Amino acid sequence: MPYVSSMDAQRIFDAVTDATRRRILALLVAGGELCVCELIFALRQSQPKVSRHLGVLKELGLVLPRREGTWMFYRLRDDLPRWVTDLLAALAYGAVPELAADRPRLATMPGYPRRCLATNGRTPAHAATHIEGADRP
Repeated sequence: MPYVSSMDAQRIFDAVTDATRRRILALLVAGGELCVCELIFALRQSQPKVSRHLGVLKELGLVLPRREGTWMFYRLRDDLPRWVTDLLAALAYGAVPELAADRPRLATMPGYPRRCLATNGRTPAHAATHIEGADRP
């Protein structure tokens, strides 16, 4: 995994030009560590799509994964350069309607904030396919 300070600004800017990655980063800025199933719920995106974008963010060194049983949690790295955290905060708290809708939607998730256990025994990926509005791969 590349160390964040060695990354050039162009790679970071390229990463945040994608709307899904921008929304994921905004949720992580606002919510701290989140499970993939929480991101799926908030974004109304499919598990493969969310996981693919998390993989890009992980490869860039912006997020760190943590496994807990069958669930994967992601958070922003603690050692991000100041300019990166400033950029992410500006994205997270800017006046973009799509981003502003994600946080309140996440708050409506059954069982949130100890979330993944609220899938009634289904895996988060299976539960995500039952979210109204979630796209299909």
